[in-house]
Amino acid sequence: MAKYNITEKKEKDAAYRSLVSPKLMDEMKEKILNIIVMQKKYKDKNYSAKQLAEDLGTNTRYVSAVVNVKFHMNYTSFVNKYRIEDAMDVLVDKRYQGLKMEQVSDMVGFSNRQSFYASFYKIMKMTPREYRIKHLTQNSQDAKKKSFAAKELWMVNRSFYRWIIQIPTNK
Repeated sequence: MAKYNITEKKEKDAAYRSLVSPKLMDEMKEKILNIIVMQKKYKDKNYSAKQLAEDLGTNTRYVSAVVNVKFHMNYTSFVNKYRIEDAMDVLVDKRYQGLKMEQVSDMVGFSNRQSFYASFYKIMKMTPREYRIKHLTQNSQDAKKKSFAAKELWMVNRSFYRWIIQIPTNK
């Protein structure tokens, strides 16, 4: 009988973890979130880790260390995560239903359709087109259900109102 060679995965003690103090990491984490998310720099396809480091007044090794430790991913994956979240909103928004995938890709900060598709599939396990179709169909079905529920509620209220009117009142 064969035995499984199961060993506990050891976390690598990467050199970048000791580059930045925990307090400085927390401060830089907040600044990175402010710049990338709040200022929506993720939409700028040319905004690099180098530019982020310059905006923070530090170097790319520190930025990389903070992103790796605090967000458990590399800079590109970190930025692409927000681009994909934005794309998910755009893909199901009826105002943007007529946009082609290249336009959506450009709108959220990807430099080409291929990297958009690859990143989207990596995170969502489906293509952007499949996501759009699935959610637009689902939203359409949800709207029908809400419409039916509203009609049903109106009918119940109307019946109840008629019932109240028919009850004689004693004076």
